[in-house]
Amino acid sequence: MTTRTPPRGIPTDAAATAPALGPRTWAAIILIGLVGQLAWVIENMYLNLFVYETVSTDPGVIAWMVAASAIAATVATLIVGAWSDRLGRRRELVAGGYLAWGAVTAAFGLVGAPDAAAEAAPVLIGAVVAIIALDCVMSFIGSGANDAAFAAWVTDSTVPANRGRVDGWLATMPLVAMLLVFVLLDPMTQAGQWPAFFALVGGVTAVTGVVAWFLVRDRGVAPREQHVLRAVVEGLRPATVRREPALFLTLAIWCVIGISSQVFIPFVLIYLRYSLALEASAIALGIVLVLASALSVVGGRVMDRVGKERFLLPAVGVFVAGLVAMTFVRDFAWVIVAATFMMAGMMASIAAVSAMTRDQTPADRAGGVQGARMIMAVMLPMVIGPAIGAAVISGAAHSYVELGREHPVPGPEIFPVAALVLVAVPVLAALRTRVLRRAAAPDPAGADTGAGAGADAGADAAEETRA
Repeated sequence: MTTRTPPRGIPTDAAATAPALGPRTWAAIILIGLVGQLAWVIENMYLNLFVYETVSTDPGVIAWMVAASAIAATVATLIVGAWSDRLGRRRELVAGGYLAWGAVTAAFGLVGAPDAAAEAAPVLIGAVVAIIALDCVMSFIGSGANDAAFAAWVTDSTVPANRGRVDGWLATMPLVAMLLVFVLLDPMTQAGQWPAFFALVGGVTAVTGVVAWFLVRDRGVAPREQHVLRAVVEGLRPATVRREPALFLTLAIWCVIGISSQVFIPFVLIYLRYSLALEASAIALGIVLVLASALSVVGGRVMDRVGKERFLLPAVGVFVAGLVAMTFVRDFAWVIVAATFMMAGMMASIAAVSAMTRDQTPADRAGGVQGARMIMAVMLPMVIGPAIGAAVISGAAHSYVELGREHPVPGPEIFPVAALVLVAVPVLAALRTRVLRRAAAPDPAGADTGAGAGADAGADAAEETRA
């Protein structure tokens, strides 16, 4: 049965109760979502640690790598998302993409680290270029499979009444993935067993691609006749932004939350291990992730009851409180408390804005919208956030000395800076609410209402515009 998003401009949280999702759908959401995030943990955190420990301690190298991979991921999502709309199918792209994604992830173990004595030599430049290039390939394949095809399939398979619960679960996936890596695989990285580490994660990802072929069932979305490149361009045109103001304001909120997250996420593992020197950092993170995951699941249920818009700002407030607390904590117990608030608030905020984005997604362009989502929610945050974080780290000039050599390390300054970025969220949320109210207000003259025209509550007008 094909599910469709209600006309935009109508309060989506008032939608009729959706039928329960079947066990096959839930199995696909949980398994594919979890393993996808497992691979992203490797790319977003452990690859940074790998580069820091084996290639270069320069935070600028990590910032450049994160930015390049984000651009590659965005290009992939733009193309594959529009392609999946044109095909009217997602299964092949999810299953085949995960297979290839696993193979490329395993290939990171084949990239050798340069000799420490050759830090300024061409061999170092070659290692950096090789890592960044392979990271871009991995991000291109992974984003096509996960951020484009799988995300569009989740939108196809859900309706507004159950998206809070689904996105609440999906929001926990990064935390559960981090927990699995920290508990089961982190000892391998501490022992320097990087090839085995990458091979194991790559193998799990590839096997998931095979399983996805049997779990994922396309939802009967009608193929679009529009050419893929034309669909990509159309999704980014200013006219499209004007036609869908609520959607793009929602994505702008996601962009701000993403920038805040990326100020500290690429450096947080390095901060805990090298700046705070927590001997039991893996245990601390494990406890934090269990608690934050539980809170995210509960938050998803609360979100469906109170409404996504009403849930968003309190979730962002918890995120800010956690970031501010992380600025001051230093010992094991208080790190757990502060980090739990920080991660739970971050995941709850992302879950809310993700569900809001699905509600504003046109039913026949679920794949195409993923490209705009990637630009706003992934590429811009991963370009801007790490650059801010690297600048803060360089300006603070914290360091440690090992074997007579000084190495820069992240300091606590990254957390208040990340909190400061979130000041823009309430402003954007107010603008979005205003647009939706204008769209929902009756027009006595029977004409569009300016800014609200992009979120027209008339389904026929919306369909005509998209056609």
